Amino acid sequence: MSGMAMSRSENMARIHARNTEPEVLLRSRLWAKGIRFRINYRTPGGRADIAMPRQRVAIFVDGCFWHGCPEHYVRPRGASPLWDRKLAENVSRDRRQSQRLLDAGWMLIRLWEHEVREDAEAAALHLLSLLEAGEGGSWPEWRVVRVTPLGSAGDFERRYLKTLTGESERQEDSPRITTKIGRVDRSAPSASRQQPGYH
Repeated sequence: MSGMAMSRSENMARIHARNTEPEVLLRSRLWAKGIRFRINYRTPGGRADIAMPRQRVAIFVDGCFWHGCPEHYVRPRGASPLWDRKLAENVSRDRRQSQRLLDAGWMLIRLWEHEVREDAEAAALHLLSLLEAGEGGSWPEWRVVRVTPLGSAGDFERRYLKTLTGESERQEDSPRITTKIGRVDRSAPSASRQQPGYH
């Protein structure tokens, strides 16, 4: 099969859901600040990227493409029902997961991938301030759930958004968003790679 192109499902199966670059970068910053945690830990809402079970804290680093970031979700040019369905399923799962954690009394913290990529130190300090306060949580409320092209060239689009909690919805018409986020700065400490199960 060498030399043959992979199918879309084969290609999607190769995408890593765990230990993404932003997760590793955030974990290394938290580790350097003395915060100890579990990774890929099973919580009442599913597996958290980072968890502190004793404090009942669940932290997620949501990928901008897969979780509908209003700033960086880029509709694929070959927009097919597959992408619409996948995005809607991911956001629906995020909503269920978040509500279950909140209902179970866990502190929920969600960050966008771009927040960690742009300034991992600021993201880690934000997490520390929430942990020190010991109540509440933080998450980006709005999620893109569907995008439809407008006009014959598809250079404009209508974006449908929902809140992560609650039932608010809105839509926005704008030029097609094409801004993707850059690579992670690999100069960060790599202590988070030391012990894969418990930190």
